[in-house]
Amino acid sequence: MTVRLHWFLPTGGDGRTLVDRHAYAPGQDRQLRGVRAPDIEYLAQIAKAAEQLGFEAVLTPTGTWCEDAWLTTVALAQHTERLKFLVAFRPGLISPTLAAQMAATYQRVTRGRLLLNVVTGGDSAEQRRFGDRLDHDQRYARTDEFLSVVRGVWRGEPYDFHGSHYQVDGGLTALPPDPLPQLFFGGSSPAAGPVAARHADVYLTWGEPPAQVKEKIDWIRSLAEREGREVRFGVRLHTISRDSSAEAWATANRLLDDLDADTVAAAQTALGRSESVGQQRMLALHGGSRAELEIHPGLWAGVGLVRGGAGTAMVGSHSEVADLIEEYHALGVEHFVLSGYPHLEEAYWFGEGVIPELAARGLVEGRTTGAPILVGSGR
Repeated sequence: MTVRLHWFLPTGGDGRTLVDRHAYAPGQDRQLRGVRAPDIEYLAQIAKAAEQLGFEAVLTPTGTWCEDAWLTTVALAQHTERLKFLVAFRPGLISPTLAAQMAATYQRVTRGRLLLNVVTGGDSAEQRRFGDRLDHDQRYARTDEFLSVVRGVWRGEPYDFHGSHYQVDGGLTALPPDPLPQLFFGGSSPAAGPVAARHADVYLTWGEPPAQVKEKIDWIRSLAEREGREVRFGVRLHTISRDSSAEAWATANRLLDDLDADTVAAAQTALGRSESVGQQRMLALHGGSRAELEIHPGLWAGVGLVRGGAGTAMVGSHSEVADLIEEYHALGVEHFVLSGYPHLEEAYWFGEGVIPELAARGLVEGRTTGAPILVGSGR
């Protein structure tokens, strides 16, 4: 099992700060220093860099605060050749038969470059913005049915389904996607586990310390075995990698310098209202305090002081970050979905620093451990 690396597309805006200043937030000053709008030109720079550096795919978020993932990524597919797109979407907001058809079309348009990230949703306020009023556990029950329909419709013949949330008669995708998109799925609650076991190709967790990640892997693996399935595993992390450990930690500390006490308190209050069990686990890693943010050697919880979702970063020299990746990999983690601030520059720090380290250890495929030195002739 080799390491498979993915990067992130900041379709809500990017910048040199952890403060959640999305380009499309209400009343946002578009000229705010250090904030980059997610226009297609900038996102194409990131996508091209990811492809050149050897990342397999890029993840897009989903929500009312960012650009639509389907439309943005299919546009970016025209700017890239091999890069895959891990498109995040929310079951329940569209028909599962339509979603299956969209995925099939996407695969043909991009020549097989679609991966799907299933986001059931852990924030009722965000779900209500889409007109969705189901509670947490009901949303996972609906996702279970939704994915059953999607996989059924992909068979290429009429498919019937009669459940609590969906009634489908003769559902059909006349030309199924080829290949079938892999389904990435995350969720830490008791309601999420069985859904992952039944449907996920890759179970994706946020970057908790390795011991906690192992507990999740063991949990999902045992549930999948009862379903007669095998599930692969991935972890979602930020990264700050530099030529030396001191430089990396100086960068992390600079990001903290941008956070005043009121900003942190407001973010923690908002995040504390989330119904997501995974989000609550992220908050528990630091408890809203700056005092003990290195929660495992090289694993820093500072991002989670002000940002929801993935709240931890691998921080250190290129070799130290590779060590932590190797530690997760030894537990059974295959996919690493990474990001950094800003995403363009951090892609290069990781791609030119950590990926060669991983290649030298035989953990990534298709990479050489060195390049010839070209000597100029003086012309």
